[in-house]
Amino acid sequence: MGVTPIDGLNAIPRLVPRAASAGLKLGKLRGMAVTLLETVRLSLDALRAHKLRSFLTLLGVILAVTTLVAVMSVVAGLNFYVADKIANLGANVYVLTRFGIITSNDAWVKAQKRPLVTADEFAKLKAGMRTASQVAALLPTVSDIRSGNDLMQDVNLFGVTANYSEVRSVNVASGRFLTEADETHHSPVCFIGGDVQKKFFSNVDPIGKMIRAGTHSYEVIGVAAVIGSALGQSQDNFVFIPLGTYSKEWGTQRDSLILFIQAQNAEMMPASEDEARMLLRAWRHTPWDDPDSFGIVGSDSIMGLWKSLTGNLFMVAVGLTAVFLVVGGIVIMNIMLASVTERTREIGLRRSLGARKSHIVLQFVTESAVLAATGGLMGICLAYALVAAARAATSIPMRTPMSAVILSLSVSTAVGLFFGIYPAMRAAKLDPIEALRADG
Repeated sequence: MGVTPIDGLNAIPRLVPRAASAGLKLGKLRGMAVTLLETVRLSLDALRAHKLRSFLTLLGVILAVTTLVAVMSVVAGLNFYVADKIANLGANVYVLTRFGIITSNDAWVKAQKRPLVTADEFAKLKAGMRTASQVAALLPTVSDIRSGNDLMQDVNLFGVTANYSEVRSVNVASGRFLTEADETHHSPVCFIGGDVQKKFFSNVDPIGKMIRAGTHSYEVIGVAAVIGSALGQSQDNFVFIPLGTYSKEWGTQRDSLILFIQAQNAEMMPASEDEARMLLRAWRHTPWDDPDSFGIVGSDSIMGLWKSLTGNLFMVAVGLTAVFLVVGGIVIMNIMLASVTERTREIGLRRSLGARKSHIVLQFVTESAVLAATGGLMGICLAYALVAAARAATSIPMRTPMSAVILSLSVSTAVGLFFGIYPAMRAAKLDPIEALRADG
């Protein structure tokens, strides 16, 4: 059924009010935008008119933002550094040890009574775990090593299984890693780190050369790719020998294996940890209500401990920031009150020309917020400069997260808004006639 001309004419009265309403809304939005832009312009003019006073007013805000951004940069850099260098156990890898993470003296005393992690338990876990793709083992000690007349002290000597390089992602620079045959035959061979190579074989090929550790001699069969340092400690100061060789030549009655268990994938990590815990508790006949007699440590556990330590540093920074912001906010409020007194005649003139109280409030609140936000930007720039200088002059890992910038700028602006409310309300309540009579 078609639309007649009469129907079209009848529809016109309904369309006109809607169009008029849309036009009014658009006009109101434009008016608000113009008012806001004009207010911001006036605020910036006021800041430029008193540059030194504005800078001195902002010192508290600048110090607060600089402190917050700098500390967040240090914490973020350290978190990334620890996650990459220390908590990185390997792809989907967690550690089962006798002690785990000990955070108190009482816990350490109790942990001394725990049984050792034995080779038999290692073999059972390796054969019986369904959620693990690989299980590697390690025994550590420290020894002086020699090659010819050269001596290297306090080298980390590890007895490891042949699959240790796969589980821990140890890269081979030259030669080869230890094999199952080396393990089976208790071969006197070793795989050395970059520091050992640099000390003894800097100008020659180390493969096939001999080194001595204690009273034992080992043939070098491979060299590891350089790892670097972590928290100032070199990670290339090591010698790996087969675990069987270690047990034969270095083993004691108090040796407790450190097991590196690799889950099948990241999603299986919790299930794999639970399976290892359940199997070991069952073999040790641990009652259901007794705590574990071993420790399981994953990357999340290490990062959780680390973040609990850095959390204290962050709380100190928050406390300092809060003090600086309160002081800076009070200074801003006092300066804005002085500004209201200075500009009484200007306020009266604006009111007489039709400005509403809301316009006066908006002007002074915006001016206070712009003042504080400017201090925030200056503090961020100063923090970036300090972080860059610290990175260049020290080995402290620092990286400024965008969240620190956004948080600092938001907080500084909020402080300006909050402490600018009272001066703005006082300015809006001035009587226009009395304000015009004031001395300009």
